[in-house]
Amino acid sequence: MKLLATVALCLGSLASPAAAQDAYPSRTIRLVVPFPAGGPTDVFARQYAARMSAVLGQQMIVENKAGAAGAIGSTEVARASADGYTLLFATASTHGLYNLLSKSPKYDSLEDFSPVAIVGSAPAVVVVHPSGPTDLAALVAAVKAAPGKLQYGSPGTGTFLHLAGEMFKTEAGGLDIPHIPYKGSAPAMNDLIGNQVGMVIDTLGTSLEQYRGGKVRILAVASAKRSELAPDIPTVDEALRITGFEAGLWNLVAAPAKTPQPVLDRLQAATARVMADPDVQAQLRKLGIDPVTESSPAAARAFIERERARFKPVVAAAGVSID
Repeated sequence: MKLLATVALCLGSLASPAAAQDAYPSRTIRLVVPFPAGGPTDVFARQYAARMSAVLGQQMIVENKAGAAGAIGSTEVARASADGYTLLFATASTHGLYNLLSKSPKYDSLEDFSPVAIVGSAPAVVVVHPSGPTDLAALVAAVKAAPGKLQYGSPGTGTFLHLAGEMFKTEAGGLDIPHIPYKGSAPAMNDLIGNQVGMVIDTLGTSLEQYRGGKVRILAVASAKRSELAPDIPTVDEALRITGFEAGLWNLVAAPAKTPQPVLDRLQAATARVMADPDVQAQLRKLGIDPVTESSPAAARAFIERERARFKPVVAAAGVSID
């Protein structure tokens, strides 16, 4: 009897991890947002968490862990238990740029995380004052005629939009447009409206209200196709007759490294259901975010690798660091 009991105990111990994975999720899931409440990333994360709660049958709660440009919350998730109950709502800044910008990184966006899926992207836009160039080709011509005269603003040095601006300068023919860093998108946009700076690199969502109100002119959107929110705005590729210029502030759902594959598969399947919901897609497009409906752990990892490779020479050329 003792032998049978011992064997049963051992078999139970061996089976318990798989059983636990099969039962996932059996309790509340934390979704860490590494930025303050109220911003676009937080709004998106809360919509995602609410829908995931319904699909998974367990509550997913959002916790804001802001600080150090997203590194504090990201580091917390990287060090959490790899059981699927602590997830990160990451961005291009935390998982595309962080390891390129930090000389002493607290985590590696590829080695310390198990990606679940890319869920959305807010395309960057080139914005000017209404009195400025009427199209992107005219802007490029004006810059080439008077190098260094036009300046552009971004939310700050080392931000995704700053580096998207630097990439644009290179792809548009090595343009000389000095950068002016601001403390956020709002002050940069205010100076553009006041004609104190000639150009701003922003996201479509945060620029649309001013654009529709005639306070600014959006010359182009940095995406593969025109946005449904503003189909009259050409893509950068169309405007400059180039190919492949895309710059979107993307969002990623990620778990700690070594999270069991069945757990990742469950999360990915639920995420796919959420992102396929027409109501979710409509809400995201109102925020200026293009929903990503087909992503997977493998596809998300490959995407991060490509983004890091794309921006590595841009960061090096700009000579910027967040340390």
